[in-house]
Amino acid sequence: MNDIAPEFRITLSGQISPADVEELACMGVKTVVNNRPDGEEAGQPTSAEIEQACQAHGIVYQQIAFAGGMMDMNHVQAFADFFNKTERPLHIFCRTGNRSNNLLNAAREQDLLDEE
Repeated sequence: MNDIAPEFRITLSGQISPADVEELACMGVKTVVNNRPDGEEAGQPTSAEIEQACQAHGIVYQQIAFAGGMMDMNHVQAFADFFNKTERPLHIFCRTGNRSNNLLNAAREQDLLDEE
């Protein structure tokens, strides 16, 4: 997990598994955002599997999925709206972390995030 904004309690990573959710819960993560569409790669856990693991650990889960290079302002706004109403620490993931990083940076560049 890459701690990209400790002052705002945001981490991001590549693909997580349902088993990884327990580690996130132990780290105090309250919210998980998945930026990866289902079926992108063989053997990839589904959004439903990750969501079920999050629910079992009391973590709020949201999928805001888009293919690599396909991010648009709808994704950025959906992320910002969700981010602004959820608890942190927050963990964002996709296949490698690049999409999630780009989404976070785009929301920041548009000054859409309430980062207290």
